[in-house]
Amino acid sequence: MPSAPGSPLRLVVIGNGMVGHRLLVSLAEAGATRAMAITVVGGETRPAYDRVGLSSWFAGRDAGALSLVEPGFFGDHGIRLLLGDPAVAIDREARTVTTASGEVLRYDRLVLATGSRPFVPPVPGHDGPGCFVYRTIDDLEAIAAAADRPSVRRGVVVGGGLLGLEAANALLQLGLETHVVEFAPRLMPVQLDEGGSATLLRHIERLGVQVHTSCATQAIENDGTQPTALAFDGREPLATDLVVFSAGIRPDDALARSASLDVGERGGVLVDDQLRTSDPAVLAVGECAVVAGRHFGLVAPGYQMARVAAVHLAAAAFGAPEPEDRFVGGDLSTKLKLLGVEVANVGSVHEAEGGHRLVWDDPVAGTYQRLDVDDGGRVRAAVLVGDSSAFGPILDRFRSGRALDDPGALLKPAPTGAVPAAADPSAGICSCENVSRGAVCGAIAEGCDTLKALKATTRAGTGCGGCVPILEGLLRTESATAATGLCEHFGHSRVELYDLIRVRRHATFAEVLDRYGVAPGGCEVCKPTVASILASLDNGYILDGEQAALQDSNDHFLANIQKDGTYSVVPRVPGGEITPEGLIAIGEVARDFDLYTKITGGQRIDLFGARVEQLPVIWRRLVDAGFESGHAYGKSLRTVKSCVGSNWCRYGVQDSTAMAILLEERYRGIRSPHKIKMAVSGCARECAEAQSKDVGVIATEKGWNLWVGGNGGMRPRHAELLAEDLDDESLIRSIDRFVELYVRSADRLQRTASWIEALDGGIDHVRAVVMDDSLGLGAELEEAMEAHVAAYECEWAATLEDPQRLARFVTFVNAPDEPDPTVVFVRERHQIRPARPDELVGAMA
Repeated sequence: MPSAPGSPLRLVVIGNGMVGHRLLVSLAEAGATRAMAITVVGGETRPAYDRVGLSSWFAGRDAGALSLVEPGFFGDHGIRLLLGDPAVAIDREARTVTTASGEVLRYDRLVLATGSRPFVPPVPGHDGPGCFVYRTIDDLEAIAAAADRPSVRRGVVVGGGLLGLEAANALLQLGLETHVVEFAPRLMPVQLDEGGSATLLRHIERLGVQVHTSCATQAIENDGTQPTALAFDGREPLATDLVVFSAGIRPDDALARSASLDVGERGGVLVDDQLRTSDPAVLAVGECAVVAGRHFGLVAPGYQMARVAAVHLAAAAFGAPEPEDRFVGGDLSTKLKLLGVEVANVGSVHEAEGGHRLVWDDPVAGTYQRLDVDDGGRVRAAVLVGDSSAFGPILDRFRSGRALDDPGALLKPAPTGAVPAAADPSAGICSCENVSRGAVCGAIAEGCDTLKALKATTRAGTGCGGCVPILEGLLRTESATAATGLCEHFGHSRVELYDLIRVRRHATFAEVLDRYGVAPGGCEVCKPTVASILASLDNGYILDGEQAALQDSNDHFLANIQKDGTYSVVPRVPGGEITPEGLIAIGEVARDFDLYTKITGGQRIDLFGARVEQLPVIWRRLVDAGFESGHAYGKSLRTVKSCVGSNWCRYGVQDSTAMAILLEERYRGIRSPHKIKMAVSGCARECAEAQSKDVGVIATEKGWNLWVGGNGGMRPRHAELLAEDLDDESLIRSIDRFVELYVRSADRLQRTASWIEALDGGIDHVRAVVMDDSLGLGAELEEAMEAHVAAYECEWAATLEDPQRLARFVTFVNAPDEPDPTVVFVRERHQIRPARPDELVGAMA
């Protein structure tokens, strides 16, 4: 029965997900909630939260941090919220909704915002113990609880799309060996082309995730308590202890079907451009809706649907004429960060035909960018992997239809956080909320000087979060008072936290978070950053107590994880000088453990292919042979490269090898914002390539020239001359000051090159502080370095002497002290060495 004339419009919304809540917010902004009696029926026990950011839950396991609901929102707008009591029936003739508890709700208008449900392939064993889906916080809690079991060491994600890679990230954060199984021949087959997928694959495998494509899962085998393996068609089974299905989604249209509403051929509730179903009193928005035969499974078009539906519902509540607003269809362009890799696509890369295709493929930098334009220079499609800074300008041109004068200019790599050109205020910043650059800059001009304030005022960055780096960039360039917090958990920068921890002698992350944190939990940004600060100040064992849980993945086992899940062993070889006995010891270890060996550019020998439980045994032999940790796994000094200098070379003017050894043994193990590389050349011929290092030393007839701030990474930079003709003592003192100044004042993951570039005054400022002691810090910086040198201890030597520390190095937590001889490890990927000339001749013959 319709409500009486003059009575509030009775609105029932089934679903309180991201889109359902956006509908409520849009109604509140329009002032329509005062003319409505709104009841929201939610199947989950929590109000709306950010489902796009689910994997961040694992950083602090705080569901409240994901909430999309402002405090007091429902009460302020008179909205009744029923949680954990899902709708089970709709009576369209009586206009009622019945919930699982039996409550009957009357409506004048009904909105279906039921979203979607995860697709689980109906293979045998899919519903067995240890099998999960990745959709809700409840799902995440169940996965985390399972991963905490001692018997769970390896997890497999079925599905290599957007959600599958998010699930893989979650398993990594839980400390599991992680595999991704994808039916298609490449990752993210809907959004990426072959080139983009290949680049993404390289990034992901570097993180230790093993990817298996073209795999059709036939069954999930289990032992009655947990999975044991995935069986494939035509492939060997893949062992596992936990399975997460993330193989796609399907519109949740069960209620609509039971109410005899029209549904699409492939599922989903059919709606018109006003979001009305086959019953004009019932609307549908978000992932459950199908508009003009198309299903939209992303946040941005869902939010557009919510806004259009809110306009029409508000008009009905106020008795106003039918508005002209229509949902004209949203494109499926996306910009995300998956396992730390920027990924974006514009338009449909598989439908673009004709025109011109521009591709920038840089495997060294790990970037792939493709732009399709028609003959008139208008954007048809784009793929961006590794560097998505061009996403904003490309998306803006794609939506506006404006031609590009120089399409290729957009594919030149730009720094993270680059912002669209200031000349076009209408350029889109946030596609989810349809926020322009002009709107963001206007909010900043009116006083929004924090990311939180900017989000609250403009709503930019509150959807998928892909535009957050651009918002941060605009804050830096447009606001004179912008904050520079490390992350959402700390309002202080890394530099400020370093000083606070140093001066007040804090010893634990918990203490620092409790004293200076602005949000609970901690994340993958602040935990390793604070851990590095604590390690650089305390110089203690990095895996003792709380420190172990804070470290980056490689530090957990004091080794670099490789693409096949094994680890590399890198003993320190100071200055590249090694004895025959040392070479023999390394060779025997490599032979006995079947390790791949490689001479590196840093004059060391890397041994690849070691399993976790083999690491202590290998290091026992290396330590006994006189070697120590090379810290290839840490943000610390890596190597000091050298030439043979005056001892052997007829051009050498100083003993570069001896100086390199002195420097490496002095600065080994120091924890820093990023890795540090050094080199010493014995003459101006520069055979050690010192001018491409963070610290470079070049011999002269009078002493040493000191160069700083160079690197050969993604943005190669020539070092700059800091001082000339230094004697040995002055050189060491200057490097002490430079390194300690860098450790104290650089941002997280900032190399010395970009640190110097960002300093006010650049190299001149560094020279004034280091060489002229302009700030009076010289003695303090030198004392800090002396303290580090005095406290240094090889981490592997310390580990081998402590049974408790050794306990972490097991492949299976329930394994006996001696390996089970029946367990055989088979490498899934083999290193391929180049063929020798005689082998090539034989093959051609």
